[in-house]
Amino acid sequence: MEDNYEYKSGQGKGSLVPPEIKGWNWGAFFLNWIWGIGNSTYIALLMFVPFVNLVMIFILGAKGNQWAWQNRIWKDVEHFKSTQKKWTIAGFSIFILIPILLFFILSLLKGEAYAKSLEVVSSNQEVIKLVGKPIKPSFFVVGNIHTSSVGGSAVLQYSISGSKEEAQVYVEAYKKMDHWILNEVIVYDFHQNKIEVVKKLK
Repeated sequence: MEDNYEYKSGQGKGSLVPPEIKGWNWGAFFLNWIWGIGNSTYIALLMFVPFVNLVMIFILGAKGNQWAWQNRIWKDVEHFKSTQKKWTIAGFSIFILIPILLFFILSLLKGEAYAKSLEVVSSNQEVIKLVGKPIKPSFFVVGNIHTSSVGGSAVLQYSISGSKEEAQVYVEAYKKMDHWILNEVIVYDFHQNKIEVVKKLK
């Protein structure tokens, strides 16, 4: 009875933490503020504070088990460990799935329309004069693509850089049969200079 009382959870700082649950909490590290709400550990909301969140993520990993035990009532140690294991699995799953999902989205955006736009931009003498050579695209592309059995449309935006400076590329394209056709390609630099590489069709 004394042992059960000694390690009673949910009593705040008055709750002694069982030795067997001490250690790193991956669920708190990966899911931080979401884990904090689920485990009544609202200090995790400091993840929304810039710069503080860079440190807080590691504090949550190190102190997560202690805080969760002290802030929420658990049936017993096994209940606590079982629940934290689920948080850990969820955290690792999201950590693995996000890069896969990002790669999948980028592979869709970096299709034929993107490749054609980059080709005309890289060979345009005005753009070369503006940003310098060699012209390199950024890793990320934003926008959207819609396709169907009869056609499609794409709106894309990405950055390029050369030996002089960086610029933004805006692309509109449409799909006819099995091929993408550039409808408009514009390059903007940070001084609001504008180059119409492909003028919009009317």
